[in-house]
Amino acid sequence: MKRITRREVLKVTTAGAMTFSVPSLALLGPRLSKGAGPNAELRLGVIGFGGINTVGGVGGRGRQLIERFRAVPGVRIAALCDVDQAILDHEVEQFKGRGEAVAAYTDLRKLLDDKTIDAVAIATPNHWHALATIWACQAGKDVYVEKPFSYNIWEGRQMVAAARKHGRMVQVGTQRRSSTGFPQVIEYVRSGAIGPVRCAYALVYRAREGIGRVTAPTPVPSTVDYNLWCGPAPVQPLMRKQLHYDWHWFWSTGNGEIANNGAHQIDVARWALGQEKPAPRAMSIGGRFGFQDDAETANTQIAYFDYRPAPLICEVRNLRANKDANAIGKFRGIGVGVVIDCEGGYVVNDSSGGTVFDPRGKKIKDMQDSQKAKQQEVLHVANFVEAVRSRNSSSLHAEALVGHVTAACCHMANLSHRLGQQTPPEVILEKTRAKTELSDAFERCRDYLRANGVDLRDTRAVLGPWLTFDGDREQFVGEFADRANALSRRPYREPFAVPEMT
Repeated sequence: MKRITRREVLKVTTAGAMTFSVPSLALLGPRLSKGAGPNAELRLGVIGFGGINTVGGVGGRGRQLIERFRAVPGVRIAALCDVDQAILDHEVEQFKGRGEAVAAYTDLRKLLDDKTIDAVAIATPNHWHALATIWACQAGKDVYVEKPFSYNIWEGRQMVAAARKHGRMVQVGTQRRSSTGFPQVIEYVRSGAIGPVRCAYALVYRAREGIGRVTAPTPVPSTVDYNLWCGPAPVQPLMRKQLHYDWHWFWSTGNGEIANNGAHQIDVARWALGQEKPAPRAMSIGGRFGFQDDAETANTQIAYFDYRPAPLICEVRNLRANKDANAIGKFRGIGVGVVIDCEGGYVVNDSSGGTVFDPRGKKIKDMQDSQKAKQQEVLHVANFVEAVRSRNSSSLHAEALVGHVTAACCHMANLSHRLGQQTPPEVILEKTRAKTELSDAFERCRDYLRANGVDLRDTRAVLGPWLTFDGDREQFVGEFADRANALSRRPYREPFAVPEMT
């Protein structure tokens, strides 16, 4: 069977629905299910779409995945699922407008019972990722699940175990793993051309707005099955203005910006460092500054992952209090991406490749690819489809364990934050002085906050404790272990309990 190469995906066009300029559909293998059509279709169900007109114009990852999968030969979107009937109806109408038949479900269990569906793409809120993935594996479906892979560390391990037990292809949506340019960067760095790596920086300097405050529960839209929306999470009054998307900023359903966009950059940085387990230690400095709202997660955060010989630092910044585009800051010339700092220079990475600089900032080498963001995403879902055909999980660019480890790092940082205390900036500086990269990151963060009207002497940051993690047992050990381990798994309500797979 001929493989779809990364280079072939670059021939994707963006005129109308993107299509591949590749040979016959036959290269994608035989029919997978009894319900598939005569043209060797892989029949896909897409679960979760997000709000249609959410404030800020964000969300809707399920809709984006529909377009990416439609660009892959031999894939048919055969089923749609969302707990909001109005959103589901809206998506069905899009298919009708193209003359495409599609099944529609509000309950993903009914979609998973559909024997004609071969695989599912999961774009639900984070708290549903594990149960939806495990149920899909148990139903004999392969799974493409959005980042972050898991809602908590324990759930991530059960997801990996389910993939192994049921022999399913499970890919996480960290599409930078399908970059055609970044492997060149990794090879260059590991060649030692600019010396040993000193530190990898994962940067998410992305301005956001606050979500506002409410004084009483917000009515849930009448078109939503709220019990099903909550699923593995507690059923609580909706204490925010918007049901969709803003769940990211509440601990019962989301994991904050570090696990939202930070997951992409942490994953690339970890890939560059060659680290295949969660960090042995991690800590966090951060807080929710400037936003007068009801959200719980940090909008400014520095996470230090104590990998050896070179650490990984993730810096999250969401606050921009004025219209000055520079108020949120940049590091080594970028605001979103990865910087690999070496003894003889550094590499600045964007979504597809990288540029090498000497220690004084003079450009040495370009390793950019012509690949665009949408092409990279199509390449990533095409890689998943190819693995579904071949049944070769080792060909997946972001297999379940990759997603689990990256998400675990995000969770470690958030746990440190949640177990931390507000601390004067002078004390934070003293406690971080032994790690130069960390204290420098804190000083940069302090400057950024000052530029946005926040003085850490008045509004203190939360200094989280160091958490030590046993990567073999996947348990926290030492001081704070009991509290961190307790937060790494949640109580469940039937019938939405995530099953223990190991």
